Amino acid sequence: MVEHAEIRVVHRGGSKINFREPVITNDSRFLLCAAGESVNVYSTSTEEYVHGLQGHTDLVTGVVLNPSNHLQVYSCSADGTVRLWDFTDGILIKTFIIGYPIYSIYISEKHGGVVFVVVPMANYKSSELFQLVAVHLPRSGDQEVEARELSIVLCDVSPHPGAASFGREGEYIAAVKGLQLEVFFFKKQKSYRFSLKPGMKKGAKNAFTCVSCHPKEDCIATGHADGKIRMWRNFNQKKEYTYSTLHWHHGAVNTLCFTPEGTNLLSGGIESVLVHWHYTQENQKDFLPRLGAAITHLAVSPDGSLFCTSHSDNKITIIQSCVKVSAVIQGLVKGDGVWTNLIIDPRSKALVLNGKPGHLQFYSLHRDKQLYNLDIVQQEYIHEEGLDQFEVVKAAFDARGDWLATVEERRKKGAELEINLKLWEYDKLTQGFVLNTTVTAPHEDRITAMFFSPSPETTMLVTTSLDGHFKAWLLADHSDTKAEGFWACDFVGGYHLLKPGCCSFSADGSLLAVGFQEVVTVWSPASWELLTTLSQPPGAIRDLCFGRLSCSKYLLGTSTKSQLCCWNLLTCSLEWSTPMDVSLLQTDPLSENMAAFCSQSGSSDLFVFKPSEPRPLYSQKALCTGKVQHAVFAPRDQMLESCEERTQWLNRSQLYFLTQHMDLLTFSTKTEEDRLLASSKQLMVDDSVAVTPFYLLLGKHRRQQLDKQEALTNPMAERTQLPQGSIAIKELLHTPAHVLPSASFLCAMFVRSLLISSSSAREEKEHEEEEMEREKEEESSEGEADPRLGESAAWGTPEEFGAPALTKAQERELRKVKTFDHSWLSSLLDC
Repeated sequence: MVEHAEIRVVHRGGSKINFREPVITNDSRFLLCAAGESVNVYSTSTEEYVHGLQGHTDLVTGVVLNPSNHLQVYSCSADGTVRLWDFTDGILIKTFIIGYPIYSIYISEKHGGVVFVVVPMANYKSSELFQLVAVHLPRSGDQEVEARELSIVLCDVSPHPGAASFGREGEYIAAVKGLQLEVFFFKKQKSYRFSLKPGMKKGAKNAFTCVSCHPKEDCIATGHADGKIRMWRNFNQKKEYTYSTLHWHHGAVNTLCFTPEGTNLLSGGIESVLVHWHYTQENQKDFLPRLGAAITHLAVSPDGSLFCTSHSDNKITIIQSCVKVSAVIQGLVKGDGVWTNLIIDPRSKALVLNGKPGHLQFYSLHRDKQLYNLDIVQQEYIHEEGLDQFEVVKAAFDARGDWLATVEERRKKGAELEINLKLWEYDKLTQGFVLNTTVTAPHEDRITAMFFSPSPETTMLVTTSLDGHFKAWLLADHSDTKAEGFWACDFVGGYHLLKPGCCSFSADGSLLAVGFQEVVTVWSPASWELLTTLSQPPGAIRDLCFGRLSCSKYLLGTSTKSQLCCWNLLTCSLEWSTPMDVSLLQTDPLSENMAAFCSQSGSSDLFVFKPSEPRPLYSQKALCTGKVQHAVFAPRDQMLESCEERTQWLNRSQLYFLTQHMDLLTFSTKTEEDRLLASSKQLMVDDSVAVTPFYLLLGKHRRQQLDKQEALTNPMAERTQLPQGSIAIKELLHTPAHVLPSASFLCAMFVRSLLISSSSAREEKEHEEEEMEREKEEESSEGEADPRLGESAAWGTPEEFGAPALTKAQERELRKVKTFDHSWLSSLLDC
């Protein structure tokens, strides 16, 4: 068994980046957002993930900038701590222990050394009543400090982060909940409450949904469930308050935000439209439509140059102040369910699963970023409750990633089930999948399983259905007619009118196992001959998996009667069986290992084993709460070199699994964590020079790496000063033109750098004397060995024929050419 300290269950990707309001840094270069138990840092220009701020042990519930230091942020978590980070280097500066689960955080520049957090009114997590408290952060040199000085500001507040806002540079704070608006003035230490009726008119929904305060004037904007926005004024006098109403949204207003100067108000809702209201002219507004999904949060950069919107499909859109989209950061889309299972694309090594309705999403696990969406249904999705629409329920890749098969279903009330089987071919020119064949009604009932044959000799797809048949589909060969190939049914099989529930190919594609309720049938795809049937204890077969590599002779299956069985295909007998309620069985394509997830007493257990060994390699109880829905082994980009037997099963592949709460989890070893820690220690910004194409053209970093390698291989290389390393060259190439000295000063410096020093002249003179002595020896040896020298002397010296006299250096070069072997030239001429 493996200790928990060696292998941990962690969030490695796919976290919700739309859970809380994102934050844009003061220079608008980076965007920070809560993502599971960490804070992700993205580049606003390239959309790339830079690094993560990791240290919290529970869900991060808020991120705010430190107003006293523009390079630092505060983050709060349900683990009861507030942490201060240097986000440029990813360094944890200080941890403040609050002692209560924190649900949101607010900060104001006027209240120095104080953060405002929302915590439960009781000491336990399940409390439904929350309060806003001011936490005075102690000044201490320790990295971990307990914050004991708490003061209650407002009681019975909403834990939603958009339900409170500071106004007029921190003079007051406004909070909304239900039908009540409460404003607390810090100077007066007094609060005013304003209430609305449940519905002043027929169908009206006056409940508050969000609030935002004007940064410089006494004005509070509140959003409501009926799509209205109310602008409150004169609220410092309870009886003389007034409000005006703005109305454009037809659904609830999810979020509101004023720009830093207060000249504009931004609003968003379910319509996927960003509305840009002019504060002084409330009737004028601009729109940014078709943002893809409902807007859940809004944020503005401190300088007002960028806006960003969080969306319900786990996406963050970065928008320029001219209301133009500049970047999109797309996370893992988590819909109502995952029906396609978790699949790995053989080409991109991306995780493929259900995304937007009617789509498949390709998600990079290593970059924690969505690569693209593939529209499978190719029909406009209508957002209306109770409307039956096509959904993608099955997907499979072939071994090379050249073909993708999908199944989409739609069942109307009182009508037959509609099924479409689609085959997609990978196009190398467009780097995407193109629809090749559509089969309408491939089966008469729901398709239960679908797999491609791994055999390189043929391209075959097998589908099983509740209509009692399994079908083999082949790609027709039209190479002689130069026509584009299409797919057709090649074989239809069944067994005693039983319904097939699962199927699996062997690693080489020579065998196909199909589970017909309680019977396992083994077929030969080459001839479609039924080779054998395997018996097992009572219970319908739920999963079938062939062994890999040295365990390829084994076939494993799980049943609904809590049995895990292993058959030996060489003897066609049951090798072993064990009572286990296996909800999911997954095989590692790169090793002999298999993973079995078991459901027991409201949680899931994991067993990793080899079919040939009785002892499991790894076991962990209570892996997560609830049932593990889907799992997959993903190949690693870089193989781990763990020598310990208990962690070797993670060396080649990484096991990802999806819980019933749609959390994507994986396993982390100490070796992997050390590697991540080493990479996170590297500074994110090495200098202030922007990485432009010209900067990369100069090859600064590459030249530094080459110099280091040359210094290691040749110790004398460090002592030799190359002309490119002179001060004048560096001044000319690496200094901006507007800060360079005068041209006369640079010219003088450049000329001086080219002059030869006295020491170098002395060394050159000694070198010349050695060359002269060597030349005399060569001349004496040449005079004895080459009789043609006498013939050349008979013709006289070159000066007698008017030829210019040669210098000593030219004579030396001439002798070198003369003594050089030119036999290779004659061999070329002979050819």
